[in-house]
Amino acid sequence: MRILITAAALSLALNAAPAFADRDPQSGAPKAPKKRDADSSPITDHFYARISWYGPSLRTNLRADPTNAPAGTTGTSLNGENDLGLPGRLNKGRVEFMFRLRDRNKVRIDYFEADRSGSAVLNNPVVFNNQTFLAGLATQSELDWKQFSITYTYSFIRNSRFEVGSGIGIYFLQADATLTQAQPFAISLHQEVSAATPFPALPLDLTWRISSRWSATARGAYLKATVSGFRGWYADLHEDLQYRWNPNLALGIGYTSTRTSLNRSGGSTPGYFGFSISGPEAFVRLSF
Repeated sequence: MRILITAAALSLALNAAPAFADRDPQSGAPKAPKKRDADSSPITDHFYARISWYGPSLRTNLRADPTNAPAGTTGTSLNGENDLGLPGRLNKGRVEFMFRLRDRNKVRIDYFEADRSGSAVLNNPVVFNNQTFLAGLATQSELDWKQFSITYTYSFIRNSRFEVGSGIGIYFLQADATLTQAQPFAISLHQEVSAATPFPALPLDLTWRISSRWSATARGAYLKATVSGFRGWYADLHEDLQYRWNPNLALGIGYTSTRTSLNRSGGSTPGYFGFSISGPEAFVRLSF
């Protein structure tokens, strides 16, 4: 009988323990409920690091005009994939970081590079900057693209389900193109052009917390400008769906597209550069 009484008392004590644990020991008033892990979402994260696999397709059009040439003289318009043999698809990694400053202010940092090389026999003579590359000869090419962006947004809508923000983004873009051709009589042509510019853009960020584990985000940035012999536009779009594996780890899939068109009529690197890179992403997102 004593064993039964002891067991019953122990059972009652164990069942009552949570009730006592949820009350203030001084006043006896109920404590505020603790934040559940399920409340973690992109809207509440103060920091994240996203590591992605990116498998985009690329389209490139470029022209490098001669410098100090008579007015109206231009280089040869080229398609990087068809004329120069540059690969049209890539498998790359990319990284992104976000820091939340108070509840409504965020800073996002993103870096990506796409370096490609190719070889092709030219069907026609090519004027590239200050050199003329002959038709019928193999030509090696390299095209390196780098972009680094810093984006600040202020969330003018923010609640447990939705967050919408805008602000200012600065994109640092750099493109380096090189052509090399071995010609008869041991002559080798080599020409390299490089252009780099900061590009301000207007961003828009959207986040939707679908459920305790599922979230969707989308963002875009765009600017069109014409300044002293330079005109161009830049558009950057991203959307994804995330599954919250635990409070600090999410897995996701998405799609990212970057398009730009830059035309410069003077300076050290006159010419045109049009670039499109778009494709799916799979990523791991670490946050707190």
